[in-house]
This record gives sequence, C-alpha cells and structure tokens, in this order.
Amino acid sequence: MRAQSPTRRFVSRLSRRAALVGLMALAACGPINLGGMSGTPRVDPNAPVVVALLVPGGSTTQGNDILATNLENAARMAVADLSGVQIDLRVYATQGDPAVAAQVAQQAASDGARIILGPVHGAEAAAVGTAVSGTGLSVLSFSNNPAIAGNNVFVLGLTPDNAARRVLDYVAAQGRGRVMIIGERTTAGELMLAAVNRAAASTGSQIVATETYEFSQQGIVNALPTLASTARSSGAQSLLFTADSAGALPILAQLLPDNRISGPQFQFMGVTQWNVPAATLQLRGLQEGWFTLPDPTVTQQFEARYQAAYGSTPHPIAGLAYDGIAAIGALLGSGAPDALSRESLTQASGFVGVNGVFRLLPDGTNQRGLAVATIRDNAVVILDPAPRSFVIPGT
Repeated sequence: MRAQSPTRRFVSRLSRRAALVGLMALAACGPINLGGMSGTPRVDPNAPVVVALLVPGGSTTQGNDILATNLENAARMAVADLSGVQIDLRVYATQGDPAVAAQVAQQAASDGARIILGPVHGAEAAAVGTAVSGTGLSVLSFSNNPAIAGNNVFVLGLTPDNAARRVLDYVAAQGRGRVMIIGERTTAGELMLAAVNRAAASTGSQIVATETYEFSQQGIVNALPTLASTARSSGAQSLLFTADSAGALPILAQLLPDNRISGPQFQFMGVTQWNVPAATLQLRGLQEGWFTLPDPTVTQQFEARYQAAYGSTPHPIAGLAYDGIAAIGALLGSGAPDALSRESLTQASGFVGVNGVFRLLPDGTNQRGLAVATIRDNAVVILDPAPRSFVIPGT
C-alpha cells in the first residue's frame, strides 16, 4: 500500500485535533478560585500513606482505557522503586468526565487520601480541584495546560511555556534570536501563541512577526504567500511553529521549503516534540530544525523497564505518573507530618523523575529540565543536553 503524503495525513487528523481543541477550550477558563481551603492533611510517617490515582478508565473515548492502564502501571513501578516509604495507592476511574472525576475525588478524600495524582485532562483537573478545595488536598494533574493551574491544582505535564523558554533561550545563544511565530487560529493555537510570547519576555530572543492561518488544508495553502512574504520582510532569522505532528506541522514542513522558505536562511524550530511519532523524523523540511524533549537518557531507561515489565511501549505521558509518585515518595522520605504541604511540593530543588528533573512552581505550573535536539539524517541528535539539577538562587 502506498504511504500517505504529509498533506493527506494532515487532513485525516483534523477531526481528531478538533476534539482536542474542544477539550482545551473547556479548560481555558483560567485558574479557578477555590477559596475556603483548609490546612494540608498531615501524614503519619510510620504508616502507609494513601495516594489517590485518578485515571480515565471506563471512558467511551478510544484509547482512554489503555492510557489508564499505562498510568497505573507506571505509578506502581514507582511505588515499587521507593525505599523506606509506604504508599497505599488507590486507583479511581474518572471515565474522562469532569463530573465523574469530581465525584471520585470526593470519594478518595473520604477514603483517606492525603494527595491526588491525576486526572489527565484539564477540565477534569479543574473540576477535581474545586471538589476537594475544602479538604486541603493538593492535586498533581497530568495536564499540560497552565490555564487550570493554581491554588490546589498543579500540572505535571510538559507545558508549552517550558518548551518555548528552552528553545528561545537556545536560539538566542546561537545568534538566531529574531523570531517569527507561525500559529493556527484555534483555541489550542492561541494558548500556544500566548505561551511563546510569555517565554520570549524572559529570554534573549525577540518576536519580530506573528502570522496565523486557518486550521485547514486550504487555509494553510491560502496563507502561504503571506507567511513567505512576512518571513522575508520581517528580518526573521528563525521561524517557530506552534503546530505539532498531529496537526499542521507536516504540511508546513513540506510547503514552506517549496516556497523558498527554508534553512540555512531561516532556522526552523518548534515547541512540540518532533520525535513523536517517529514518522515525523522523515519529513524533509524538518531536517536540522530545533525542538525540545525530556532528557532522552532517563526516558529511554524508563521505556525499556516498562517494556520488560508489561510487554509493551508505555504511552507518551505514562511517565508523568511515575514522576508524581517519585515526588510524593521523596517528600514522604523526610518523615515530616507536613511532608505534602504546598511549601514542600514547591521546594526549589525539585525532584528527579523518568522525564528528567522537574519542580512545581507556586503558581501551579512546573519547570522541567529539557534537552534541545535536531533532526539529522532522519534521526534525533542532541544539541544541548538537559540539565540534571536546578540552579537555586543564593546557593
């Protein structure tokens, strides 16, 4: 059977992407005011600590049950790796539904949970945060949407702010810091654009132009003359794409070079992982482009262990469940009754997980140590390794 072209694959993905955009729209209402939070539940260091894991099991959405199993498997691997810490992991199925997620979160609190790990989707996490706001429980969600972070809700996922900050820092250091952003006119695209602009303000890069396109095959084709003209007239040295491999990235990577917009005049870069799926590495237009990814050394070790234990490759976000348990276990290892307080969760030194080093920030977002990579001869090549620790002011 003949392989599909990037353009045809893009068209086939539009319906799936539309569903994701709708989900992000539900979660984009901004941090919720949880008011009335009581003190952090104290833990007994000499007894098993109940940790609630909320996964999207029981959903009618294809793939959610597999994701739920992967998250539970990764969490149990992390529990088994802990030394000197007792965790009573209790798993609750949310069906991927915010209302159900809120109900099971309240049940988990009644069952004695001291902290909640999950759920996956931003709308679920916001609902869970509200549901347990009076209990003092912190929620370590698997979402990567910073709009739902705040108060008792943290996001463990790789946020676009993290990726944008890392790649913009790197591009400035390489003398290619005059950047044009190319983004899509969708809710998800607007969130990405906002993240890139926030990140640019704290880096040495300068946003010299921004162009957007209607999220459709014809919309991109229609926008190409404007994209090419602005790239040339703006003095941009680099073009940053907010799209991912499931969206418009493949068709942009094909059509922009066809319109004489390519390297070495323009450095292509992105804020999504260009190595997922692996087929993206074959795209001609993305060769020598720059993107970020979690520390590949530790992620590959986790994937190999998971494969050996469960006979399959882990879901791309399964490692977040391991990271959450690793952070909880590290804090419980202190033996302090308030080990799961907000102050402890946001300690400056952070934690080490299977996606590298990370730390939770007081605003509910996170900072992750990321590597900068390129695609060369259809393979990932690391240009700048991920840091293995955080620089702490005053140390």
